[in-house]
Amino acid sequence: MMEPSPLPQPQPTSSSICPMCNGNLLIITDINSGETICSKCGMVVLDKIQNINQPEWRAFSNSEYDDRSHTGIPMSLAIYDMGLATVIGKTNTDVGGKKIGNEMHATMQRLRILDTRAHINNSSDMGLIHAFNKLRILKDKLVLPYVVVEKAAYIYRKAHERKLSRGRLVSALVAASVHIACREMNTTRTLKDIAAAINIKRKQLVKAYGLLLIELDIKVPLADQTKCIAKVANKAGLSEKTKRLAIRIMDEIKREDDDVLSAGKNPMALAATILYLSCLKTGENKSQVEMAEAAGVTEVTIRNRSRDLKSKVEELSN
Repeated sequence: MMEPSPLPQPQPTSSSICPMCNGNLLIITDINSGETICSKCGMVVLDKIQNINQPEWRAFSNSEYDDRSHTGIPMSLAIYDMGLATVIGKTNTDVGGKKIGNEMHATMQRLRILDTRAHINNSSDMGLIHAFNKLRILKDKLVLPYVVVEKAAYIYRKAHERKLSRGRLVSALVAASVHIACREMNTTRTLKDIAAAINIKRKQLVKAYGLLLIELDIKVPLADQTKCIAKVANKAGLSEKTKRLAIRIMDEIKREDDDVLSAGKNPMALAATILYLSCLKTGENKSQVEMAEAAGVTEVTIRNRSRDLKSKVEELSN
């Protein structure tokens, strides 16, 4: 039996000198445009290079790409079936674009219903559908990045596998998963913001948050106080000078005291306190009540933190 002949290998070019700049040819390949470019002068040496990892067609807009794409939606942990199931579309037209008849329309409608029921195998799938609908609401209200949503979905799936959702409020577990994901991805979203977005009490969210930390053995990093300073300063309408002074003071406190003054404290309250003390230094007229409202804490908290930090801020600002 004859062995199959090997595939033809690409032949090297006859010359390694760029025809434009007469220098040694250092190749740069642009996969998107299919061009080979000289790294010195920028001349396009070859074009229309085929890439087997890319589609054979080109699209010049997002809508055209969506129309010509055949791969469907990407896989996502935030979908109960991870986006692997097929979906019967609702176009009600045939392959030629003509509208289908009433009899065929009724048949397709029945098939859609049966297809939807076939995807949901048990009550566990229904629980995931309900939870990820809540996650989608949080994503829209809090403007969460894609990586945070995927991380939150991963955390909730782990909790769901351990049956932590039984007998507990699903909204609280989803909100707690989002808060853990925000802390791990260094995205500033407070407990109060998340609880208000999903319409639950902060106490319920804190309880679910502690449950996930213990049961799933999650170690969350400390919140970034610098981002909290920017968030509070924007809400209070402070100047850039005050904001920069507060950030410098916060960095000095964390560096010199090794997080002694900042560890265990509410990051939003700590940021509001440092901003208030910075306002006193820059001469900006802001009261403790205004800073407390911007940070979502009480005036008493600002007063207590000011008592602890006032001497340190005086020392660092001089």
